[in-house]
Amino acid sequence: MTINLDDYIRKVPDFPKKGILFYDITSILCAPAAFRYCIHKMAEIYKNENIEAVAAIEARGFLFAAAFAYEMNIPVIPIRKKGKLPGVTLSKKYDLEYAQAEIEVHSADIPRGKRVLLTDDLIATGGTLNAARSLIIEGGAEVPSIFGVVGLPFLNYKKILDPTPVVTLIDYQSE
Repeated sequence: MTINLDDYIRKVPDFPKKGILFYDITSILCAPAAFRYCIHKMAEIYKNENIEAVAAIEARGFLFAAAFAYEMNIPVIPIRKKGKLPGVTLSKKYDLEYAQAEIEVHSADIPRGKRVLLTDDLIATGGTLNAARSLIIEGGAEVPSIFGVVGLPFLNYKKILDPTPVVTLIDYQSE
């Protein structure tokens, strides 16, 4: 089955602020065939990569990672905003356009010495994924690849995520 994901991605001008074109993947989630296609493609791409867990960025990344983990029979590692996880966590601050943010992961959830696929719904500048990758590595695991349904390569995410390979199902070349 082949699906044109562009048909399922809503483009919202001037969101969250004027001049930004927002690529909304929620319409993929509302179309079972498109969502199934994404998960099937992820499984196909990584079936021979010995992926032993999948880590996902809050919140939409969780949806793709959970379905992929179910398909591959591997654990899901949630990476959340600061203050959302109880217990012992690893945390990492990172820069946003005009501020700083912080993400956390349960340190016990990171499988030491294992290969963890890092996943999000959309890859823009790569800042959040770069911080998440640092957390996974700090926890003792390897990040052999980063996956996103949508990529915005014009925002140069590959530069910040280098040398980890980045795989996307659809790329948009400009806003």
